[in-house]
Amino acid sequence: MKGKDRRTLLVLIGVLVTHLFALGVSRASAQNSPTVRDPSLAVRTVVTGLTTPVSMAFLDPDDFMVLEKNTGKVQRIKGGALHSTVLDLAVNFASERGLLGIALHPDFPENPGVYLYWTESTTGADSGNLAEVPLLGNRVDRYVWDGSLLTFEKNIIMLRAFQEDAGQPLRGNHDGGVLRFEKRKAKLRDLIKGALFHKDDGDDDRARLFIIIGDNGRRGQLQNLPDGPFGPGIDDDQFGGPEPDNAHLTGVILRINDDGTTPEDNPFFKAGAAMGGEAGANIQKIYAYGVRNSFGMAVDPLTGELWTQENSDDAFDEINRVEPGMNGGWIQIMGPVARIAQFKSIEVNEFGGALQQLRWPPTQIADTPDEALARLFVLPGSHYSDPEFSWKYAVAPAGIGFMSSWGLGPKYIGDLFVGAARTNLADGYLFRFKMTGNRKKLVMNDPRLHDRVADNLGKFDITESESLVFGEKFGIGTDIQTGPNGNLFVVSLSNGAVYEIFKRKWSEKEGRIK
Repeated sequence: MKGKDRRTLLVLIGVLVTHLFALGVSRASAQNSPTVRDPSLAVRTVVTGLTTPVSMAFLDPDDFMVLEKNTGKVQRIKGGALHSTVLDLAVNFASERGLLGIALHPDFPENPGVYLYWTESTTGADSGNLAEVPLLGNRVDRYVWDGSLLTFEKNIIMLRAFQEDAGQPLRGNHDGGVLRFEKRKAKLRDLIKGALFHKDDGDDDRARLFIIIGDNGRRGQLQNLPDGPFGPGIDDDQFGGPEPDNAHLTGVILRINDDGTTPEDNPFFKAGAAMGGEAGANIQKIYAYGVRNSFGMAVDPLTGELWTQENSDDAFDEINRVEPGMNGGWIQIMGPVARIAQFKSIEVNEFGGALQQLRWPPTQIADTPDEALARLFVLPGSHYSDPEFSWKYAVAPAGIGFMSSWGLGPKYIGDLFVGAARTNLADGYLFRFKMTGNRKKLVMNDPRLHDRVADNLGKFDITESESLVFGEKFGIGTDIQTGPNGNLFVVSLSNGAVYEIFKRKWSEKEGRIK
């Protein structure tokens, strides 16, 4: 072969190798990209390259804020790219702490309030040291949006963050952190009142904010141990307890006014007033208690009812419809109370027998449903409620959100979507739940799920949940939102990205769906 021909051949081989390598990368990239099972839908990446994104809030259809858990930065994404950093907080990001939750005031932008849940660092800089956090280091603050930056206005509430007790290792988990505003139910009614009757009936029109915080490792009254983990007269920890004073207000969903005051129609307002003191004032703020931890909370856009997912230790992750005054049962109960024997058996025999914290071992779980219910800490007006759905072994759900538009087609309107808190299940599943007509229950088409429990075979196994899988490879999906354009958006903490699920359209020019 002549030298010129040899050089030409080498060039062609090089081009071919480059093409095959690019094709392989493209295929690998496609294989690692999120997918949905409905062929009429597709997924696009809106933005990538973020650092532990955890939650988002839309300003306009193509303009939103996204929180970075570990950097404390509120990033503005515009036109599919990082536009600017609008706030940078000094966070303690150890374990599950950090910049966690965001909610815009319901009257935004007329009311420019932006509410953030974050964990404060004691160093004045971002810290991953478990000890570098104030006792009340989880905080919700109101900031004001001026069109380009967020400016601090006021603190709304300070909550427990520090976790260190005698005999217990330092921890930084179970901080919750999701914020959601209550859906206003009667704007039309109020308009009619004003127009026809011209009467101020004294209704309080302030917006109500839901805040969820996990148990922070506490073992007191709000964890259904009326006398704490050690019995009557013994403090929960070195800070006191088991009463829910400021240092022990954990494992709850709070409902407060947008200015931080307490609504008088809260379910335990009268009970807290009768108790008095710091603990009584805190009980007045509570909407529900007996919560272990949650990464997902959403308000049904059609009914205004509150839904959460709740993470177990090893057994019985839950999906809950949260009614006012609900006692979720933790630490006495996870999953349906009728399954209490299975809950106890799994936690005692299969995963080290500690329920993560050492002060109340799972050997103390009740043996019968009646015994478990009798042990609950009862606030006047409270009620225990079984979950609407649970998994026998933990699958670790995370963010949840409702489809509140017709953007994906009529069959998805009002459905509940649930993301993953781990990546080892198809690299991050996305579950879809249909709702019953009255939206009080979840529809289960698989006969194996008629008991509303997925009897999976082990931790992170999704046996009996196959019919619920809507998509895969979304990573750790910490927030799910319906965008102003009607599409469904998923924030992936592990992938550093925000994804958009949209309906494919027919291209007349190309003669195909794209």
